[in-house]
Parts: sequence; C-alpha cells; structure tokens
Amino acid sequence: MTVKALMPVRILNLVAPLAHKATAMHITETGNHTIARSGATAPLNAHRHIGEGPRPGGLNRAMVAPPTPGIATSTTATRTTTTRATRARLLPSADPHLFQLLVQAYLDCRLTKRNSASAQAFEAQAEHNLFQLHEELASGTYQPGRSVCFVITRPKPREVWAARFRDRIVHHLLYNHIAPRFHARFTADSCACIPGRGTLYAARRLEHQVRSITRNWTEPAHYLKCDLANFFVSIDKAVLLGQLQRQVTEPWWMALAATILMHDPRQDVEVRGTHSELALVPPHKSLFNAPEGHGLPIGNLSSQFFANVLLDDLDQFVKHQVRAPHYVRYVDDFILLHHSPQWLNQAKANIEHLLSDLHLQINPRKTILQPVARGVDFVGHLIKPWRRMTRRRTLHAALDRLQVAPAPDLHQSANSYFGLLRQASHSHNDQARVARLMLDRGHVVAGDLSKIYRRSKP
Repeated sequence: MTVKALMPVRILNLVAPLAHKATAMHITETGNHTIARSGATAPLNAHRHIGEGPRPGGLNRAMVAPPTPGIATSTTATRTTTTRATRARLLPSADPHLFQLLVQAYLDCRLTKRNSASAQAFEAQAEHNLFQLHEELASGTYQPGRSVCFVITRPKPREVWAARFRDRIVHHLLYNHIAPRFHARFTADSCACIPGRGTLYAARRLEHQVRSITRNWTEPAHYLKCDLANFFVSIDKAVLLGQLQRQVTEPWWMALAATILMHDPRQDVEVRGTHSELALVPPHKSLFNAPEGHGLPIGNLSSQFFANVLLDDLDQFVKHQVRAPHYVRYVDDFILLHHSPQWLNQAKANIEHLLSDLHLQINPRKTILQPVARGVDFVGHLIKPWRRMTRRRTLHAALDRLQVAPAPDLHQSANSYFGLLRQASHSHNDQARVARLMLDRGHVVAGDLSKIYRRSKP
C-alpha cells in the first residue's frame, strides 16, 4: 500500500501593512496554479503609527503600485508562485516619524488656542482629524484652507489673518522641523519669533549695547532707528523662496514650505467685521491690495518665521559688511549705534542698497537719528541714562482701559499690565499708579505692587 502525502495549499492575504517596509501579497488562483502578486502600498500604510491594523475600508486602489511578476517555485502537490518581500518606495520625505511630529505640532498648537471654537472642534475627533491630515501630507495633496480676516485697532488699525486650526498645526510642524537650523544661523541681535528672544530680550540687549558704546553713559553716542515701509505686505515671496531653498535641502519639507509660503489667502477668505472697521486700515497696508506674489498674512506663525528668514540677509549684511559694532532688530524695526552720526548716515545708504535687492525700503517718516541721551524708544521701552522705563503711551493706554474695564475682566487685565510694567528696570512709580486705580475700584493689591486679588463674592 502506497501513501501519497499531499501538501496543503497556502492562501496568503497580507492586506494589513507589515512591521517593516514590505509589500502586501495578493493571491489569485488559476486552475491548479496559485499566483501571488505584490502591490507596493503607500508609505502611509507601511508606517502606521496609530494601531497596527489595516485602514478601514481596505487598501485604496490609487495607492497600490502596478503588480510585478514573482519568482516561481514548485512542490509535488501544487505549484505556487510567490514573491520576495521588497521595500516600499517612499515619497520624497516619507519620514517614518512624520505622524509623531504631527502629534507634537498639534500639542504645541493647542497650548494657547485650546479654548477656541476651532481647536475644540478639531479636538473632538482629534485622532481621525490627525490621521486625515497625515494622509494629505504624506501623499502630497495637502492644501491650506480658508482664512479669517478681521481688523484690530490697538495699537493701530491693521488686518489680522487667522488660518484654520488644522493649518496652524501644519505651520507648527514645519516650524518645529526647519526652524532650528535657521536659529543657529541667526545673529544674537535678531529678535521676535525665536525662543527666548521676545520684546524683553530685545530691550535688554539694546540697553546693554547703549551702556557699552557710551561706557556706562559717560561718553556721547548717536543712534539710527529705522522701520521698513509696509513690511509684511511688501515681502516678495520669490525672494523668500530662494532663501529657504538654500537651507532646506529635503525635497518634501521644501515642498511643504513652498505650499505654505506661496498660498494666497485672498482666494478663500471669510471677512469679519463692519465696513467701517475695515476702512480703518490704510489701503497700502492691506493685503487685499498687495501685488501678485507679494505679501504675507499677519497672524500666522509661519509668517513671523518667514519674516526672520528674509531679514537674516539684512542682519548678516549689517554685521559683516557694514560692520556695525552695535545693532539690534525686532521684526522690521532695527537700531544702529555709533559715536559718529556721519557714519550712521553712510550705513543707512548701504543698507538701503541691500534692501533694494530684497525689494524692501525704509520708511523715511519713521527714521530717527539723534543722541542716545535723549532716550531710545524701542519695543515698548524707553531707554534713558541709568534707567529703562515703560513707554509713556503704553502706560496711559493701560490706565484708560483699566478705568472703564468691566468688573469681570478687571482681574485678568490688571495683572497683565502689572506683568508688563515689571519688565522695566524702573517701573515702581508706574506700578503705583495702576495700584491706586485698582484700590479705587475696590480690589486688594499685593504689597510689592505685582498683582491684584480677586474680589470675594458677597
């Protein structure tokens, strides 16, 4: 008696993505032959970071590569054609940690926006929304959505453009990845939208340099203060794109930067506010009137970062070509210090030549050249011999607002102004004026004039 062993036919159906970058196996039967063909799935399926199962609804046909012939092997029971596992072809960036980077960007974005309606709507289905956003980014189909435009009147009328919450997440994603390489290049005198370099850093930096050039206020010196005319509206995106390309060499990240930079928010915008409010903004300062390919929306993290990238050429030029010994810049306001006013005038002419290459120009009405002993007004601080105070206009605006502020908002507003006044080195008298106003309105003030306390309910 002869016994013939039959080998079972193995049907493979690896639809779920493998742990490594392998291809999915699809089996079809024809007669006595079982043919396995491989279809390379997109990197998103090959690198799942939420769960390990297949995406609901199975594989998307558009994300499967054309099948490739396998390598034939045979047995006594059946002939099976199989394929060797091959690496999935990645997209230009296809960072395997892209989803983790996106989650971190989401956490960074919601730090100060968690109570907003758009942030709460996104958070209600955070996993689904993040997964969908990840799909768009990984496949290269992401496009910014609608923006909201409104007008603020303090300290002066200007347009603010607010991107959708999901677009803000993408701004943080790009910033978190590429900003460190630019920050390492920026000079120590560049401020704004740089960790640890806000208005207080800029004021202290300038005060230090004033004390240095005057030898602690014992020698005369002059300062040149300049402001760029219509800065954000005048930014040439083509020039800025070239500067980004010098530092961002990864194709996918550069493509994402270009998508954010070249997006024109005027094509899809929701305007909020009355016609009279919108009319307060001068026409030459409105993004709606900017030429094609010019202008960045004020209000986005990406715009502030791109502004620093653009003006890094100015910083490098002033430090290494003009050789200004003392210089500080905060966004589009910058100050040079020198003993000679003639030298400062020549430096201004050289800077204007450089700015013409960036398609920018200095605002002549806001250009100041005078001795530092008269006081230097910069980033809300007034630097005078032996003291640094809060700008008088800021103090008077604070007193006017606190005088008429509703009682429920008074605690938060007053403590915010106390925090602002404490930044100045000589602000005791200013804090005392605010404290007296709070006492008149029935609040208790801390002994060091640093804060007020909430009123107890009767």
